[in-house]
Amino acid sequence: MLSWAVTFFIIALIAGVLGFSGMAGAASGIAQILFFVFLVLLVVSAVSSAVRGKTPV
Repeated sequence: MLSWAVTFFIIALIAGVLGFSGMAGAASGIAQILFFVFLVLLVVSAVSSAVRGKTPV
C-alpha cells in the first residue's frame, strides 16, 4: 500500500510540474489517503502482534 502512495505522489509531482493542477490535486489526495490508511494498518498490526506476544519481524 505504501508503494501505491509513493506512486500517486510521483504522479502528482509530475502532473504539477507539467501544469495539470487538477490531476496533481487528485493524485496527491489519493496519495494522502493511501498513506494514512497504511499508517493505521501498521499501528493496528503492531498493537495486535504486541497483544499476542509475538516479536515484530
